[in-house]
Amino acid sequence: MHDRLVPGRVGRLSPVTFAILVAAGALFIVSVNQVSPSPSQLLAGAPRMYSLVERMLPPSIEPGFLGRVMWRTIETLQIAFVGTVFGVLLSLPIAWFASRTLSPFGPFRHIFKTLISLFRTVPDMVWALLFVASIGLGSVAGTMTIIIDTIGFCGRFFAEAIEDSEKQPQEALSTAGASKFSVLTGAVIPDIMPSLINTSQFALEKAVRSSVVLGLVGAGGIGQELKVAFDLFQYKNASTIILVIFVLVLIMEFATDKLRVKAQ
Repeated sequence: MHDRLVPGRVGRLSPVTFAILVAAGALFIVSVNQVSPSPSQLLAGAPRMYSLVERMLPPSIEPGFLGRVMWRTIETLQIAFVGTVFGVLLSLPIAWFASRTLSPFGPFRHIFKTLISLFRTVPDMVWALLFVASIGLGSVAGTMTIIIDTIGFCGRFFAEAIEDSEKQPQEALSTAGASKFSVLTGAVIPDIMPSLINTSQFALEKAVRSSVVLGLVGAGGIGQELKVAFDLFQYKNASTIILVIFVLVLIMEFATDKLRVKAQ
């Protein structure tokens, strides 16, 4: 009787799956108790947040400051654009070396796959700190960070696109005696070009956001100006910078969306 009440599309849980779900639920409950804000904390923080917002308004429109913000914004776009271009160009050969179906290195492809995983899993703020410590403060450290972050992002999707590409043109070229590089350039890249373009556009959009944050650790861009504003308690300046960042991200999202529509 009980079995008839259970819809046919609901599968039975194995003991292992049930134990994992119970453990995940218990972990969530414990985590909520430890890290989620309590109602008393929210109530206590609301007046301070209101006071902070009040001090941030109206945003500063002092000409000298706006000029400095403009140049920092241009620097942010330069970091994102240069880092993305170099990152995408490096991602393609690394993805080829890491691909399961077309890598010229055979089992040693796992070295490149591990490298992509390393670049992807280590947060960009950590890379920024490493480059700031080794290269110094400024935009060069930010650009290097974006390059590494882009390789981690694009390398994975490029490798998957290469592995999932149409096999018949590859087999035809291989049968004719073409090398793996010739198969890549003659069959694979033309087939996966729309995916490469879309992924590159997402990488550029991601890089703009990342380059804003990297300035907080001294890697150049408008984020560095934002950190200075908060450190000096210049909250009106900070609100202006936040508005500029918001408009910058909106413009970038609009531009990349338009480009993706045209590429389809």
